[in-house]
Amino acid sequence: MLINDTQLEKFIIDSGLVPRSDLDAARAEAKESGEHIGDVLVKRGKISEDDLRRTEAYVLGIPFVNLKNQKIDYSVLTLVPEPIARTHNIVAFNKTDGSLEVAMLDTDDLTAIDFIKKKTGLKILPRLTDDLSIKSALLLYQKSLRAEFGEIIQKESAALTALPDSGADAAELKKIAEDLPVVRIVDTLLKHAVLQNASDIHIEPQEGEVSVRYRIDGILRDAMTLPRAAAAGIAARVKVLAGLKLDEKRLPQDGRFKVLMEGEKVSLRVSVLPVYFGEKVVMRLLHEGASGFTLEGLGFHGESLEKVHKALRQTTGMLLTTGPTGSGKTTTLYTMIDILNTPEVNISTVEDPIEYQIGRVNQTQVKPEIGLTFAHGLRTLVRQDPDIIMVGEIRDNETASLAINAALTGHLVLSTLHTNSAAGAVPRLLDMKVEPFLLVSTVNLVIAQRLVRKLYENKEKYFLTKAGIAALGKSIDLDKTLAALIENRIIAKGTHWEKVPFYKPRQSLDSSEGYEGRIGIYEVMIVSSAIRDLVMRGATTSDIEKQARAEGMLTMLEDGIFKCVQGITTIEEVMRVVSE
Repeated sequence: MLINDTQLEKFIIDSGLVPRSDLDAARAEAKESGEHIGDVLVKRGKISEDDLRRTEAYVLGIPFVNLKNQKIDYSVLTLVPEPIARTHNIVAFNKTDGSLEVAMLDTDDLTAIDFIKKKTGLKILPRLTDDLSIKSALLLYQKSLRAEFGEIIQKESAALTALPDSGADAAELKKIAEDLPVVRIVDTLLKHAVLQNASDIHIEPQEGEVSVRYRIDGILRDAMTLPRAAAAGIAARVKVLAGLKLDEKRLPQDGRFKVLMEGEKVSLRVSVLPVYFGEKVVMRLLHEGASGFTLEGLGFHGESLEKVHKALRQTTGMLLTTGPTGSGKTTTLYTMIDILNTPEVNISTVEDPIEYQIGRVNQTQVKPEIGLTFAHGLRTLVRQDPDIIMVGEIRDNETASLAINAALTGHLVLSTLHTNSAAGAVPRLLDMKVEPFLLVSTVNLVIAQRLVRKLYENKEKYFLTKAGIAALGKSIDLDKTLAALIENRIIAKGTHWEKVPFYKPRQSLDSSEGYEGRIGIYEVMIVSSAIRDLVMRGATTSDIEKQARAEGMLTMLEDGIFKCVQGITTIEEVMRVVSE
């Protein structure tokens, strides 16, 4: 918003919103950096973005509206298409004769205002609002979609009951897959999943119904129930889209397809599995436009972040990420590849599957059915003059040996393993018959990770009791974690655990239990000379972890508690995903 810094300062001084000393410091920084004083105050944490918006709205004479829990007529809401509402943070909330009131975070977004004016032919009246109001209004789109889906099911259920049973041949199934009711149901399922930010869709035939569940922020949730007669049609439709065999119902099948949904390309990885009452279909949603991740954005910080950057500056050796399925290992690898992806290096990958396509990176899809395994692909990659190699996963002895040899012969190798901790990667590789002296010569860094749900902004602060602190001390090193919090200036020097703030969700708005989105918690282990000596002596996982902690490594639990104090997540959420 175009607002004079002098006007803003005068109002802040008159209102007492910020102490004069803080205002003077912000003014000096703004003069030096060329930024607006309001932006500097937000950056310094002296006022929130919402407070700044309210202040600017008052100075400019623009009405400020609060949409939290406000009912908005669906016909008014949809005058602004949802993709525009989400991209530009603009919501239509009130229509009068010839004019439309829209709530915005930035009333200078003339592109959005122009678009809505041309689309509706109405006079647009911009109003300022806050983040929580926008989020609350955007949820109304999803709720209306649930109602829309229910109407489609109700309307088409009569047609669905007439479908042939599971004994239909390929020609009948193809006809079913192209029936309008089935096409509309699958399309709406996909649309709903995209708007809900689901990562997976589970379609499960039961004895008397079809259960549909979405995985949102790592948690499976019931989405809806369909008539039992829909099972064959939905499975057939998905098979057609994924290019699978329609009449093969005895064996599992895997495929993939792409759709353009809500203005973005979404790639869907499909798995079909025969179950007792038919075929279970699971679709993994991968947003092709998802890019621009940073290590900081993924949740790395402080010394751990420095360790990862230092390891990425190496030109040889191996970097491993570990954790169970769905813990974000591949996203971490892609983010590191994105950092390394410069014109001076040749990067090649062998993956199963290729989840995101990256420019200038040579990506190979594993196809075991024709003999293109990780080992075969990796053996060929080293003859392609690569500087950096990414192996999607080290699954067997042969792949492990080839990856180690590639790291020994002048390549930087990035890969993943399935282990519970960073220290656990060592015995896992030894189990794969990797010689200890080769392992300590190549592995530079091991990252273990999990994903935790992030709290909404409207969270509640609380403090642990003495009993709570004692219980926490059984899982983490309290002194080391407190020191890390002070060192990173999350809490003031001299603060004791009794005064350390924690946060819990305040349930509101929808059924997400006060959480939205996910972030990683990590332990980052540098393979130091002391750890190399332990490996050569045949030390256990606990011995290696003890040494890594002595060298400053935060465990995943400790990193999780660090993020709890930052107000990013909760103790319960950290404990849920980390098993000791």
